[in-house]
Amino acid sequence: MEKPSVQMKSGDVEQQQVTSKKGGLKTMPFVISNEAFEKVAGIGLLANMILYLKNEYHMSNATGANVLFLWSAISNFMPILGAFLSDSLLGRFRVIALGTFISLLGMTLLWLTAVFPQARPPDCNSRIVENCASPKPAQLALLFLSFALMSIGAGGIRPCSLAFGADQFYNPSNPKNERVLQSFFNWYYASVGVSIMISITVIVYIQDAAGWVVGLGVPAGLMLFSTVMFLLGSPLYIKMKANKSLFTSFAQVMAAAWKNKNLGLPPMGSDAGIWYYHKGSKLIAPTEKIRFLNKACVIRDPEKEIDLDGWARDPWNLCTVKQVEELKALIKVLPIWSTGIMIAVTISQHSFPVLQATVMNRHLFTEGGLQIPAGSFGVFAMITLTIWVAIYDAIIVPLLCKFTKRSRGLTLKERMGMGLVISCVATAVAARVESKRRAAAIRQGLADNPYAMVHMSAMWLVPQYSLIGLAEGLNAIGQIEFYYSQFPKSMASIGVALFALGMAVGNVVGSIIVGILNTVTKKNGKVSWVSNNLNKGHYDYYYWLLTILSVSNVFYYLVCSWAFGSTENENKLVWDEGEGTKEEELDDHIAKGSPIVFAL
Repeated sequence: MEKPSVQMKSGDVEQQQVTSKKGGLKTMPFVISNEAFEKVAGIGLLANMILYLKNEYHMSNATGANVLFLWSAISNFMPILGAFLSDSLLGRFRVIALGTFISLLGMTLLWLTAVFPQARPPDCNSRIVENCASPKPAQLALLFLSFALMSIGAGGIRPCSLAFGADQFYNPSNPKNERVLQSFFNWYYASVGVSIMISITVIVYIQDAAGWVVGLGVPAGLMLFSTVMFLLGSPLYIKMKANKSLFTSFAQVMAAAWKNKNLGLPPMGSDAGIWYYHKGSKLIAPTEKIRFLNKACVIRDPEKEIDLDGWARDPWNLCTVKQVEELKALIKVLPIWSTGIMIAVTISQHSFPVLQATVMNRHLFTEGGLQIPAGSFGVFAMITLTIWVAIYDAIIVPLLCKFTKRSRGLTLKERMGMGLVISCVATAVAARVESKRRAAAIRQGLADNPYAMVHMSAMWLVPQYSLIGLAEGLNAIGQIEFYYSQFPKSMASIGVALFALGMAVGNVVGSIIVGILNTVTKKNGKVSWVSNNLNKGHYDYYYWLLTILSVSNVFYYLVCSWAFGSTENENKLVWDEGEGTKEEELDDHIAKGSPIVFAL
């Protein structure tokens, strides 16, 4: 693992000499526009997609929600695969280019489902989904193929775009390099934040006002523009070659430990000469925790296992102490990571609130005033998250420091725990609001008319969105910073990958909850809690179930937090960091950057 890193550093210097006229500010419009338009198109489609599935494909509320849960799960999982391909095989430019083109194909295919009536079930005058024709297998295959292509494309763009942009500005010989990089990151994060706001508001408004042909065509057009812009900048880019991957390193440790499973471990405190480490490394002996993995770095026969330069002849049979400790660091945080799955379920509640908003009064001030699209209420979560990020370091931390005597104000574990608690409050508020909406609908005689407007302001939904945004700002940001505090620089990007994986698992769990709930509650002829008729179903019970699960998760978090121990002395090990390689320095920037990019 270490040897390729050294080679890469040398290769970077040579490459910078060859490409001294490439990169720099002239590449910024191409790189940033690619990520920004992908965000506008992707998030803009997800925000309102439940209405497209329900109205055009005649899916039930539960089925539509499950489809979107799974789409989000795949979209959050694919960046992990994209990062692996980028680091190990193809390089960032090729992965982004492929991802951009595949996303364009997916969005174009989705747009075509709106353009051609044959791609959808026949129009249905009945507002009762059960009375409408179901989509044919071929029609569903076309729809799901478009979702799959967009997820694959996102997997190529999202994990690589930021680092690829940083490649264009990285020049260690420039004394102002740090400032230039920070300026790029600020512009990058600002553009992504603006693009998310636009996607939730403008794109959703276009879909509501102009219909699905235009509403799906605009994101596809933006993605086409993004693809053309990115490829036009190709001659200007600095293109780093693939070199290594931490995933490969982890696999090597597990493989080596398994191959040596019958090997007896020497007693702790034994001569450091039995452990394999590179010259100059500060990690010369493994820790006692998870001792089985220590078998991966035991030297059995130096002549056969190590070459004359001091490198392992077969890295799948012998790993360094540092590699072993990196994997241990990852395993150690997994219990804390698992507590983020339930809040990911809460954060991913896109579908049902949109359906609630469609039958509520969405006018902002007066009856004839501005009407907010049902899919745009998520902007309140975004606004809350942005405000929290803006004021936390500037105002809240200095105030808390006076009381806690800690430089950070709140510890990372306190912030994560507070986020979990607030998520419980958010789902409880959602349950109370839905109970109030349902009662109002029944009182107004709308029990059998689920599409009629209930005389209740949709602004009642704002508190739950705001609470979710605050919970996300505390827990999601806390998670990423927590991972960063426990890993060496070389593993900084793993924290972002863990967060994305947690969101993916959370979406899968959300789909399972809705599926089981729909099946169980409609037995014996009863009305499902997540019925297509919001006024006869019990979506308030669904939210109360999420609240109970979230409260249980808080207690689980307390146990995991106690078992983990203190984080005050963040890294118990002295990692071999020194003057980090280019990759480690960029990962450091990425992990410390604006958490809005990762939290949404």
